[in-house]
Amino acid sequence: MTVLQLHNEINNALPDTLLVAALATRVGEALADERIFRRAKGDADLLIAQEWDFARSAAQAECARLGTSRRQEGRVPLSDLQEQQLTNAAIAQVLGLGRLQSLLDDPEISDIHVRGCAPAWVKLRNGTRMMVAPVVDTDDELIELIRRAATRMGRTERRFDAATPELNLQLPDGSRLFATMEVSARPSLVIRRHRFEISTLNELRLRGLFDETLEDFFAAAVSAKRNIVIAGGTGSGKTTLLRALINEVSASERIVTIEDAYELGLDRFEDLHPDHDALQSRPANIEGRGEITLADLTRMALRMDPDRVIVGEVRGAEAFPMLMAMSQGNNGSMCTMHADSTRSVFPKLAAYVSMASTGLPIETVNLLVASAIHFVVYIDNTDSVRRVTSVREVVDSEGSIIISNEIFHLDIEDGLVTGFPLREHTRKLLAAHGLGSQISSTQKIENAS
Repeated sequence: MTVLQLHNEINNALPDTLLVAALATRVGEALADERIFRRAKGDADLLIAQEWDFARSAAQAECARLGTSRRQEGRVPLSDLQEQQLTNAAIAQVLGLGRLQSLLDDPEISDIHVRGCAPAWVKLRNGTRMMVAPVVDTDDELIELIRRAATRMGRTERRFDAATPELNLQLPDGSRLFATMEVSARPSLVIRRHRFEISTLNELRLRGLFDETLEDFFAAAVSAKRNIVIAGGTGSGKTTLLRALINEVSASERIVTIEDAYELGLDRFEDLHPDHDALQSRPANIEGRGEITLADLTRMALRMDPDRVIVGEVRGAEAFPMLMAMSQGNNGSMCTMHADSTRSVFPKLAAYVSMASTGLPIETVNLLVASAIHFVVYIDNTDSVRRVTSVREVVDSEGSIIISNEIFHLDIEDGLVTGFPLREHTRKLLAAHGLGSQISSTQKIENAS
């Protein structure tokens, strides 16, 4: 039985909700007593995994007592499956996300969409979408579930109410939760799950994202400290590729990451990146103070002595300080962007820089872009098939034009095709960092507005 099937079975056959609530109360009381006892002794609080183990033991003990009581009363005790369902539901209510927890526990689910108490939708790793049983009984129950997540699972407690109708946080397993209320017709919850175990270029090649030629190219580009922008649509794999590129960085280099929500997970690769700092933006408080934007974090990062600055996703005024950082000696920096091609990255960057109210003319912005960025990579996601379909080398700027070469592109019939060759300087640099001689040094130029 898959976890997805178990989720639907739990919703169809779970012992009555009063029994789940009663067991959840007893488990919660046992956890609270354990915390008080440990603090009175001066012991450290239980770790998250230890809390789950303790809660399971407490729930199983309560189920055993319930079975004894039922037999003494001449009633049929719960079956092993019913006890398992009851235990899982109670623990999920105390420490997890209720009926949503069974979906989070399924490794084959990549995205979860919940709209009030309507049936939920999930997207599997293979791209299949499925409708599953509701995770709550009422819209208000979903709001309370989201608030519980904001209180228990974020790094800092977040508000979720009419005054703060959106919530963005990272769950303990690294999943990203986004929720809305008031501004949406019904309370809404979206969870995107990251596969941190897929973290190398070789693993992405084996999954078909690119071939050996691009694997070698990416490894050499990172080693040569080229500045790289990864573009693509939602769910195309931009963050996954960025994580794999970061994991090619030498352990001796200091990395500072800048994100809206912690998704890159460098702390999961401490042996690869022993010297790193992760920065996260935050919204303003109820008084409208204390907001820290990505642009603020980018400026902070430059004071933290980084060898490389990594921006999880560029989509606003942070583009300007990021480009300044890239063009002032922080080579090897990387970021992701939403765009529909490598070519469209350039006008979007110009628009983002204008959001910083710099007043710079387009010619100056393009000169900054051309001096800061070396390569732009595009990932296409069509029919749930993800492929790198374009790699573009930035050459120069000329007025309102960014001059670039598309050095790789994907042909439907022939697969990956080598397009315009690398510039001679770039070819020699990448060759010194392990790139083979498969790319010609003959230079051609393609204009990209």
